[in-house]
Amino acid sequence: MTDDQPTRVRQPEAEAPDPRRWRALTVCLVAGFMTLLDVSIVNVALPSIQQGVGASPSDLQWIVSGYALAFGLTLVGAGRVGDVVGRRPVFIAGVVLFGVASLACGLASSSAVLVAARLVQGAAGGILNPQVSGLIQQMFSGRERGRAFGMLGATIGISTAVGPIVGGLIISALGAEAGWRWIFFVNLPIAVVAVVLARRWLPAPRRASSARLDLDPVGVVLLGATVLALLLPLVETGRGSGASGSGSVAIPWWVALIGGALAVVFVAWERSYTRRGRSPLVDLDLFRVPGYSSGAIVGLIYFGGFTGIFFVLTIYFQEALGYTPLLAGLAVTPFAAGSAVAAAVGGYLVGRFGRLLVTVGLTTVLAGLVVVDLVLAHVTGPRLGWALAVPLLIAGIGSGLVISPNVTLTLAAVPVPRAGTAGGLLQTGQRIGTAAGIALIGAVYFAVSATHDSTRGAVWALRVAAGLVAVALLASGLDLRARRGPVHPTRDDDADDADEADEEAAGEGDDTEVVTGA
Repeated sequence: MTDDQPTRVRQPEAEAPDPRRWRALTVCLVAGFMTLLDVSIVNVALPSIQQGVGASPSDLQWIVSGYALAFGLTLVGAGRVGDVVGRRPVFIAGVVLFGVASLACGLASSSAVLVAARLVQGAAGGILNPQVSGLIQQMFSGRERGRAFGMLGATIGISTAVGPIVGGLIISALGAEAGWRWIFFVNLPIAVVAVVLARRWLPAPRRASSARLDLDPVGVVLLGATVLALLLPLVETGRGSGASGSGSVAIPWWVALIGGALAVVFVAWERSYTRRGRSPLVDLDLFRVPGYSSGAIVGLIYFGGFTGIFFVLTIYFQEALGYTPLLAGLAVTPFAAGSAVAAAVGGYLVGRFGRLLVTVGLTTVLAGLVVVDLVLAHVTGPRLGWALAVPLLIAGIGSGLVISPNVTLTLAAVPVPRAGTAGGLLQTGQRIGTAAGIALIGAVYFAVSATHDSTRGAVWALRVAAGLVAVALLASGLDLRARRGPVHPTRDDDADDADEADEEAAGEGDDTEVVTGA
């Protein structure tokens, strides 16, 4: 096959849509909201936690970063298990475990217990989330799939926006001692309702043949060790740089190099495992699926850039401007709110515009960050939060046009039987990008602040974030140029309607033969 010839990916024939799919999506979004809320809600409670259980700065780092680390470790393996044994039981198991871990967090009597419970909570989130993207792939197709992923993106944006606000309100209402415990207890009724409705509305798993029950345990261990070695020094660097009195970083940077070596070993093992006729943890042919590799690269780089925006601004508002945690959360809400609204809209537009929509979104984010840079140069003092509202809103709108549409396009041609694994792998890349971005951007902020001042530190840190967004924009633009047009399926009933074909290709992976240029 030459480079000029199209690549054809034969997909299984479609089944009738599940009549309960929209109700099932609601259950998925509620559970996903719960796990994502716990990423941001805990940040505003850290001072209260420190007083309540006598947590050290190192403990506080692990309460935050341990969650992200455990989350990233379990994503791919859980996605694989869901693909093999069925997504509904794995989803329910993840929700139950998350609820139990939340209860343990709220009842924790020491920092050690709290850190351990947060690790379990993060692992439960990693078990649950690949099932959400896999179920969307399974239950929806065509334009409906883009809308479903758009609603998922809106949920991500809303959870990010309300996390600090809800946490601040709970602590304000119940006091420091009881308030931080209730930011975990609020998960319990959500988990109970999610389990009950999941049993009613999520599609039952198909009976798997014994030949398919191959979970590739060596691959699981190798990938887990790879992700651990890559993430551990990054999350400790990102969190440790700002923790007063935390001392030197415990995990040296060269551990990440070991992670790179383990990644090579993992790939070699998966290839060997496949040649022996076994079913690998990660089918490396996924990276030959049209749009998957390029979308994963864009996602990894972009998450490295935009997550650092929240990290730097919330610290800057509190340390330099004297904002309370609640006010700091409100100050960055325009970004999250714009992202939530734009993600829902992007779900409707991705079928028509495809990769162009992501490229426009990245351009908008970059433009918003340029204006943020200009505002920081001319506005100082407490009014800065108001002055940044509009540029952060613009950047947030652009972000909403990036994340969900990019996920839709990246997973568009992935066969449904591999949807959980593909979604887990995609999210693992995003977690690695997040940890690396926060480590890099945080290091720049604290280094420049130490030698000059906090304002200059924030400016240069946000310039690094903008640089990463620019690299993601370049990657998306190159992919758009390589495609030279949208991906077209070759269904007979769509042959006479090019616009409909564009929409199906952007969101359908169940019943099409996807054809794309080299």
